[in-house]
Amino acid sequence: MKNYDVAAYVWPAYTGDEPRTRMFWPEGIGEWQTVREMKPRFDGHEWPRKPLWGYVNEADPYVMEMQIEAAVSHGVNVFIYDWYWYDDRPFLEHCLNNGFLKARNCEKMKFCVMWANHPASTAWDKRTAHLNIRIWQYACGLDSFRTIASRIINNYFTKPNYYRINNKPVFQIYDFCCFLRGIGGVENARRALDMMNEMAVAAGFDGVYTQVTLRGHTTMDYASCAEFGFDGCVRDAIDLLGIDSVTHYQMLADVKQHTPYIDTIPMMTEEWAYCEKNYRAVYYPHVSLGWDPTPRYIPLRDDIVMDAKPEYIKKALLRAKAYIDSHPTLPAPLVTINSWNEWTETSYLEPDDLYGYAYLEAVRDVFMGKGN
Repeated sequence: MKNYDVAAYVWPAYTGDEPRTRMFWPEGIGEWQTVREMKPRFDGHEWPRKPLWGYVNEADPYVMEMQIEAAVSHGVNVFIYDWYWYDDRPFLEHCLNNGFLKARNCEKMKFCVMWANHPASTAWDKRTAHLNIRIWQYACGLDSFRTIASRIINNYFTKPNYYRINNKPVFQIYDFCCFLRGIGGVENARRALDMMNEMAVAAGFDGVYTQVTLRGHTTMDYASCAEFGFDGCVRDAIDLLGIDSVTHYQMLADVKQHTPYIDTIPMMTEEWAYCEKNYRAVYYPHVSLGWDPTPRYIPLRDDIVMDAKPEYIKKALLRAKAYIDSHPTLPAPLVTINSWNEWTETSYLEPDDLYGYAYLEAVRDVFMGKGN
């Protein structure tokens, strides 16, 4: 039976360990505070939802041992950790450093990091999310990027279970526009990526396998790079810089009001085909499990996905599997999933009181031989 790399993003905010999180969630349980306080916002709203595992601290290695067993036994064999760097220091590392990496069974899974290089704002605090006020600096110059690269290479690339493609550690960049803006333009971006690659080679690796995440439906393809001193769009810059691959982080964030999940499946597959055709970089298929960020927002947002039943999720996963099977020259049999635990965006695999383990069972059935 063919093996697949089923990679789920991890939002590392369900911990109480990091002091800076308390400005958003003062109770000290991370964003579980928002999940726990959520009430239904309209008739038919599938909230509140409760985690079957409880409001656990995911920076606890014993908790992560349980989660790793659940993930691997259901076919999820890669965690992609959101990794933050604000005001020249890390943020939300405890979930990875203290939880996953200290779990006694962590080597059962691969992991990699996605530099979540978007602005830090009040969006994580539902009391002020609608204001969207920036609070920390995400931009970094070349010297700061060297520090970032060194930290990631030394702390993560060196782990035996770090995820690699073509024998190169995978490094994801969440927001390519923010990368260009924060580093000071396309030429500086080239210098930064070349520098990181050289540092990785010096550390004994074959280089870095770069991957950019896209969001929505080709929305950033057409964004001008004129402000970065480049006569072209963002897609052109991705090609120019020799990014190895692209995938998505969340594909449904620009849906119309109360869109049924079953209607989003053709949207996702059309996006895969578009990216395969229009990017020089390799495209890996992505499945988003839903989209409803209303737990974070007051007043109510209407751009949400409804009725994300497990049987519909399974249909989307089957299409992703078929995509991989029909592309035998892909460097890796990789599908990315949003996500393991994006509860406040209502796009997660962790079991809840609504569907139990059904989302995880859909992954298992499709990628471990029961979905054919």
